[in-house]
Amino acid sequence: MFGIWLSSRLALRAGSYLWLCFSIPKELKEEVTRILTANNPHAPQNIVRYSFKERAYKPISYVDQLAIHFSLDGNLLLRDSDEGRRQGAKIELAPVESTVIEVEETEVKEEGSKEDIPAVSAEEAGEGEEPPPHSRKEQKLTNQFNFCERASQTFNNPVRERACQMEPPPRATFSATANQWEIYDAYVEELQKLEKSKEKEKQKPLVAKKEDKPRGRKLTSLESQSDDVTKVTKAAKIVERMVNQNTFDDLAQDFKYFEDPADEYRDQEGTLLPLWKFQYDKAKRLAVTAICWNPKYKDLFAVGHGSYDFMKQSRGMLLLYTMKNPSFPEYIFNSESGIMCLDIHNDHPYLLVVGFYDGNVAIYNLKKLHSQPGYKSSAKSGKHTDPVWQVKWQKDDLDNNLNFFSISSDGRIVSWTLVKNELVHSDVIKLSVEGTTMEGPEGLQLQTIGCGTSFDFHKKIDYLFLVGTEEGKIYKCSKSYSSQFLDTFDAHHMAVDAVSWNPYHMKIFISCSSDWTVKIWDHTIKTPMFIFDLNSAVGDVAWAPYSSTIFAAVTTDGKAHVFDLSINKYEAICSQPVVAKKKNKITHVQFNPIYPIIIIGDDRGHVTCLKLSPNLRKMPKEKKGQEIQKGPEVEITKLDKLLNLVREPANKPEK
Repeated sequence: MFGIWLSSRLALRAGSYLWLCFSIPKELKEEVTRILTANNPHAPQNIVRYSFKERAYKPISYVDQLAIHFSLDGNLLLRDSDEGRRQGAKIELAPVESTVIEVEETEVKEEGSKEDIPAVSAEEAGEGEEPPPHSRKEQKLTNQFNFCERASQTFNNPVRERACQMEPPPRATFSATANQWEIYDAYVEELQKLEKSKEKEKQKPLVAKKEDKPRGRKLTSLESQSDDVTKVTKAAKIVERMVNQNTFDDLAQDFKYFEDPADEYRDQEGTLLPLWKFQYDKAKRLAVTAICWNPKYKDLFAVGHGSYDFMKQSRGMLLLYTMKNPSFPEYIFNSESGIMCLDIHNDHPYLLVVGFYDGNVAIYNLKKLHSQPGYKSSAKSGKHTDPVWQVKWQKDDLDNNLNFFSISSDGRIVSWTLVKNELVHSDVIKLSVEGTTMEGPEGLQLQTIGCGTSFDFHKKIDYLFLVGTEEGKIYKCSKSYSSQFLDTFDAHHMAVDAVSWNPYHMKIFISCSSDWTVKIWDHTIKTPMFIFDLNSAVGDVAWAPYSSTIFAAVTTDGKAHVFDLSINKYEAICSQPVVAKKKNKITHVQFNPIYPIIIIGDDRGHVTCLKLSPNLRKMPKEKKGQEIQKGPEVEITKLDKLLNLVREPANKPEK
């Protein structure tokens, strides 16, 4: 039964195979080409792993395509181990197979036969023959899989000795005899050379043209010594700056970028953060009479020292400080008379014009290391007879000569021009008090002279300027008219300490006085637009360079006041004491043109640098769907809106 069943099963399978052979279509018999790639066909393509960072399953893009066909585990033995020593001993005791070198005698088939060759005896042959050389050991190939046999490929550099070598200084033996007359003649020659060099420097123009090239000349022995000293001083200044920047590292890093977060919780009020205090020991008893920032180097400012007391006039000093070195001034200039005012040229930032208490004006050149000014007025050249209270650089004249103005208590406003290395003066206006004419002897008309204290030139209109006087009046003057004023403002009851045009609005100017008030004016209207009473004599006032509505004022009670008309039209948004009330009095204030800081000077010779908090320098807020608009036009419109609000109540008719 089993055999019958097996035969039937085989018959069925053979029949099905034949049926399949006939049923395969021709398409399946066609050859199909396959392209071999480096990718593993068995590698999974959709591996997912859990990401703890995103807390979700993420697919992995990288798939390992490596397929291992053969792997063999090796082993390593240390040479110092027992097994390593055994294998080493076996290798050394292995027999060395000697190779036998068989030399076949070859017949010499050259000219001559064997008879020509002399016969050698057996003894001689035995003596001359050398024993066969021993065969060398076979070099064993290194096992690439045995890391113990590999040599290190890193190269250890040999230790070197480093030493500093220098050439010895040149030496020479010199001997001579010196008498009194020889020493005297040597000093006379040196003095003559110095006088000639000074005369040549006076003949040179103050501002050198680009075409002119400095001609080289031989240096005298004293000049060469001074050059060596200047090299040392430059290196010492650099080291001193580095030390100061390390000691004041926090302030140097933060004064530009750090903001006070407490301003968000104050009701639109701000604060002044003290940064540095600049002082010089020799200027402690002198008051700060003038402050001015350098227009090119924004961290450099000049300070003039003198005295406002008539009974305590002695000397003066001109110091230049930088915020990179708060401990010591960069430049020091001494003067016989006290300095009352100063100004730095916009195009030539190394030129400083200074006004003195004795009525003289002078120009200092920072490029020259002389302690004396390069140019100074005198009684012959038309100096003032009273203290010079303010000086201002102006644009060069038509002949490209340097030009500046000065004002004094003698009632003269003088224009000074540097022509052929000499100061030439011309009186622009002589101030006079209106309604004070008196009859003198023989019917002469005597008029009382006005005492000028301050002045400021318009930012856009060149000929227009304002003059403040001791009588409390402000005159609007023109360079073209020297006999009369364009307009007169009865501004204050006491002396006008400062007058300043608004940097953005062409019609607005500000004034301060010792009568405790600060007033804002429109020069087309006789009455002030704003009046602020600060309960103490106001020493100075200054507009902010970044806004048309912000200004700062300092008073003699030691306080600094910052106003923002767009926030509060009645009170200051910051009133902060800067110095001690009983000891010091603040004299001057100035805004930095770039950084959010101000500098304040007092009558003890100290200059304090303070940072404005964010509320004191607010910019317009961004509205929805609109971008922040910046620029002078925006500041003008902002101030115009405030002025219109002030004018509206005055224009309304009374009921």
